Amino acid sequence: MNKSTHKITDWLPTTKKEIDQKGWDELDVILFSGDAYVDHPSFGSAVIGRIIESMGLRIAIVPQPNWKDDLRDFKKLGAPKLFFGVTAGCMDPMINHYTANKRLRSDDAYTPGGQKGFRPDYATTVYTNILKDLFPDVPVVIGGIEASLRRVTHYDYWSDKLHPSILESSKADLLIYGMGEQPLREIITLLEKGIPFSSLTTIKQTAFLQDNSISLPKNKNWKDLTLSSHEACLKDKKTFASNFKHLEQESNKLYADRLIQDIGKKRLVINPPFHTMTEKEIDASFDLPYTRLPHPKYKKRGAIPAFEMIKFSVNMHRGCFGGCSFCTISAHQGKFIASRSEKSILKEVDQITNMDDFKGYISDLGGPSANMYKMKGKIQSICDKCAAPSCISPVICSNLDTTHKPLTKIYKAAGNHPKVKKAFIGSGIRYDMLVPEFNKNADPKDLEEYTEEVIKNHVSGRLKVAPEHTSDAVLKLMRKPSFKNFHLFKNTFDRINKKLNLNQKLIPYFISSHPACKLEDMANLAAETKDMGFQLEQVNDFTPTPMTVATIIYYSGYHPYTLKPVFTPKSKQEKQDQSRFFFWYKKENHGWIRNTLMNAGRKDILSKLLPQKRKGSITKTNY
Repeated sequence: MNKSTHKITDWLPTTKKEIDQKGWDELDVILFSGDAYVDHPSFGSAVIGRIIESMGLRIAIVPQPNWKDDLRDFKKLGAPKLFFGVTAGCMDPMINHYTANKRLRSDDAYTPGGQKGFRPDYATTVYTNILKDLFPDVPVVIGGIEASLRRVTHYDYWSDKLHPSILESSKADLLIYGMGEQPLREIITLLEKGIPFSSLTTIKQTAFLQDNSISLPKNKNWKDLTLSSHEACLKDKKTFASNFKHLEQESNKLYADRLIQDIGKKRLVINPPFHTMTEKEIDASFDLPYTRLPHPKYKKRGAIPAFEMIKFSVNMHRGCFGGCSFCTISAHQGKFIASRSEKSILKEVDQITNMDDFKGYISDLGGPSANMYKMKGKIQSICDKCAAPSCISPVICSNLDTTHKPLTKIYKAAGNHPKVKKAFIGSGIRYDMLVPEFNKNADPKDLEEYTEEVIKNHVSGRLKVAPEHTSDAVLKLMRKPSFKNFHLFKNTFDRINKKLNLNQKLIPYFISSHPACKLEDMANLAAETKDMGFQLEQVNDFTPTPMTVATIIYYSGYHPYTLKPVFTPKSKQEKQDQSRFFFWYKKENHGWIRNTLMNAGRKDILSKLLPQKRKGSITKTNY
C-alpha cells in the first residue's frame, strides 16, 4: 500500500516496455480509456483491467491516447488476441468538457495537473473509429458511462439533435451497458471456450447492431419489446418521448424484456440486464489487488484531481432507488442496491490507513446516495414484478426496508479504527428518508440514531443534502418529496446540533431551469430559502444528459409517461434569469430582481426578498 513498496509491475502495463517487464509476448485485451490510469476501484478502467487480469488474461491499458497525431498510441501495442476495449472514462466527455451554458471548461479532473485537452469530444466514437480503421478485423467492445447512456436513440444537448445508438456512430461490435463486471466475465468465459465473437448475441447487459435481414438470436427466456425506430423518433418528438418509458422501465426490472429498435437497415438489440450483483460478487470486484494509486508515469505532471478527491474514501454500495428525473445513476447502476460486506469495507478502511500520506481522516464512507446501504425489498417476489422507476417517489414503497442500522454500525466501526481520527460522510445523504413523517414505515428511533451519529461524528462542519427545489410541482416532476420535508429535517438537524452543543451547517443543493420550473418558482425558492437563513452556494443550472426523464422533456416538450406537454425554460436568457434568483444577495442583481417581480405583480415575494431598508437601519442576513 505504501508507494515505496510498489514496483512498476504492480500496475497493469501501459507501454511495450512494461509489457516486456511482465514477461508477456502477446496481449489478450487492450483497453483504451479517456481517463488517466488510476489503479483504484473508483475508476472503471482499473476495475475492468483487474477483472480481466483475475481471469488469467494479459491486459494492457492505453490511457488518454493521442488522437490528433500519427495515431502511434493506437498502434504501439499491436492487435490483441481477443478484443479491444474502449471507454470514454468516468464522465461523459461532453459534460467533462462543457458547462450547462455550453462553455468550454478550463480543466479536466481525470487528467494529471487537471489539464484539459487530453480527450476528444465523443471519445468512445473517436477512439473506436480509429481502431476500426487500423484493425478492421479485431472486435471492439465499448462500455462506461458514455456508451451506457447513449445505447439507444438519444438527445445530445451539445449538438442539439437526436443521435442514433452509439453503436451506429462508433462502429463497435458490442456494447456493455451499466456496471460491466458480470457481462465481461461471461464474454471472456465464452471466448476462452472458443465461441466466436460474432456469436456473442445472447449475453445479458449487452447491445449490438445486426442487419435487418438476419433473424433475431433465439432465447426462450426473453420476451421482445419493439421501440419506435430511430427514423420515427426523428420525425416526431412525442414518438421519441414515448420510447423512454419502456427504456427506463426495462432497465430497472429484475426480469426485463429484450429491446429492439430499427436504425435504417439495421436493428439494435439490447439484451436484458443481469440481476443486481450479490454481496460476494461486488466484494470480489472491490477486493482485487489494486495499488490504489495513479500510475507512476504521471509523477512529474501533477496530481489527478479526481483521485485526490477520493483517495481516502470508501464506496460502500452501488445503485440508487431514488429515480430522480434529472439523474443518470439508476440508468447506469440500476435502482437496486448492491452492497459490499462489512468485512470488505473495513478491509479497505484498513488499507487506506496504511497509505503513506494518510493523516487520520477518511473523506467519505458513501455511495451514490450515502444512506442506501443494504436497503432492499422486504418481500423479494414483490420487487420481482415491480416496474416503478423510483422506490421512494411519490411515497416510500411499503415493501422497502429503509433501516439505517447497518450503516450506523459501519460508521461506528470505521470511526473506532485505531488509526482513524474521523470518518466523514462526503456523499450526499437522502435527508427525506430520515424524516419520520415521510418515511412512515421506518422506526423513528433508528432514524434519530443514524442522524445523531452523522451529525456528531461524521460531518466536517457541513452536511450536504439535496432538496433541489421548493416548488411542489417541480419537485413532483423531479421525483423528489415536498419541500416541507426539508423544513422538518432542518428542525431535527438544528435540535440535534443544539443538544450536542455543535455548530454544524446544513448545505442544501438546488437546481434552476429544470422542466416545469417557471421564473416565479425561482423567486419563491429564493424567498423561502432566505427566510430559512440560507445564502445559497451549492447550485446548478439543469444540464440535459442522455437517458433521463428531464432530458426527454427538455427536448420533446412532453412527459414520457403521460405524453402531456410540460413547460421547460430553454433559451440562454431564460436559464440565466432563473439562475440569478439564487444570488438575490448580490447587489448587482437587486435592480433586475425588483423590476422582474414588479412587472410580474409579485410585490409579496419582493417584500420578502428585498425588504425596503428603513432609514438608519442595518440589514443583516444570517447564513
